[in-house]
Amino acid sequence: MSEIKIRIQRLSKNKNFVLPGYQSSGAVGVDLSASIDSKIILEPNDRSIIPCGISISLPKNMEAQVRPRSGLAFKYGITVLNTPGTIDSDYRGEIKVILINLSKDNFIIQPNDRIAQMVFSSVDRVTLEEVNILDETTRGDSGFGSTGQ
Repeated sequence: MSEIKIRIQRLSKNKNFVLPGYQSSGAVGVDLSASIDSKIILEPNDRSIIPCGISISLPKNMEAQVRPRSGLAFKYGITVLNTPGTIDSDYRGEIKVILINLSKDNFIIQPNDRIAQMVFSSVDRVTLEEVNILDETTRGDSGFGSTGQ
């Protein structure tokens, strides 16, 4: 497996802030932490944009996807609202995560809490070609739920 280097810039001024990293040898995503000065209370059905204290420089053939952490989703009903959030290769601003509380209880986000994960992926550029008719398939235009539960 080849390793790709991604340049990362620390924006957080918090002295205890930890840069993203893999939490196990088989992990696919690196954890993103909350770069906040004080706790944020996320009330039920509320959402908030949480800064992550970093910016990155991706090669042109890559994207980064921001995804929920499964433990937060299962235990507390906390998820990333625009899942997956896409970070384009030409974006150089601070990475931020839109969290939403889908539970019935308040959720407290503390400084440096791990709030989401970021997965890197190679992408292909495509050329869109307009046509009058598309090729036919067995499924055709059958949509949501058409292939079973």
